[in-house]
Amino acid sequence: MGRRIDSEKRVVSRMIRLYCQRRLGMESLTEEYRALESYAHRRLDGCKFGDAKPACKRCKIHCYRPDMRDKIRAIMRWAGPRMILYDPIAAIRHLLGL
Repeated sequence: MGRRIDSEKRVVSRMIRLYCQRRLGMESLTEEYRALESYAHRRLDGCKFGDAKPACKRCKIHCYRPDMRDKIRAIMRWAGPRMILYDPIAAIRHLLGL
């Protein structure tokens, strides 16, 4: 996979973990959140745009199932702004598209 896709996978994994640990108070991911992470990685692997992919919210092709899109959207909405506190380097790289 390309560099951008690998970076997106790391960010989505970090956001899911941050959400589960800080928002839900979990020490480790439950099966539900592991399945969501795996689903997100599979969707990224299959992205037809590859390294030229836009941000998912700006993409014209919504490749997530509606239920999964709602879950990941809630996680990103909560974890996104907090990434700068908990993982500033990853947050800055993500914002800059590196």
